[in-house]
Amino acid sequence: MDLTNQFLIAMPSMEDPNFDRTVVYVCEHSDKGAMGVVINRPMELTLARLFDKIDLRLEIAPWRDEPVLYGGPVQTERGFVLHAPAGNYGSTLTVAEDIGLTTSKDVLEALADGNGPQRLLVTLGYAGWAAGQLERELAHNGWLNVTADSRVIFDTPLTARFDAALKLLGVDPLHLTSQSGHA
Repeated sequence: MDLTNQFLIAMPSMEDPNFDRTVVYVCEHSDKGAMGVVINRPMELTLARLFDKIDLRLEIAPWRDEPVLYGGPVQTERGFVLHAPAGNYGSTLTVAEDIGLTTSKDVLEALADGNGPQRLLVTLGYAGWAAGQLERELAHNGWLNVTADSRVIFDTPLTARFDAALKLLGVDPLHLTSQSGHA
């Protein structure tokens, strides 16, 4: 089962506080493990402030005031840019036909120049799983998964992304429980 280009939606039984009520967009999944970025947890850092820290000027509204997101607990000092279209940047992983994940500074330079991707979010850190770890967490009801929808990533307000991802499954968030059963 390849979970690339899927949402992982944290269940109430998720014991790791890093993932409470999060939606993770899975960027890569193989027999060696998985990696993704949380798409709904803003930090108290705007893109303008982040750009200042890396000696770039971002003066384009509305990007200046967009929050940087907490992407996950791994490499929290490193930036990840999830964007559409995928484009042609120095270090881009093409996740889906129209979505890329870039770790090189050139995507931010393009944004500062007004030539960047039309849709993006910037995270610090990512979520990572060792071989078989994510599959075990799914089997123990830690996550629900569903095929990702780029409108949830780029067009849905941050505070509505968790519920929007659940609705892709036809699940009402009010009906989630930490109890599980197996037939």
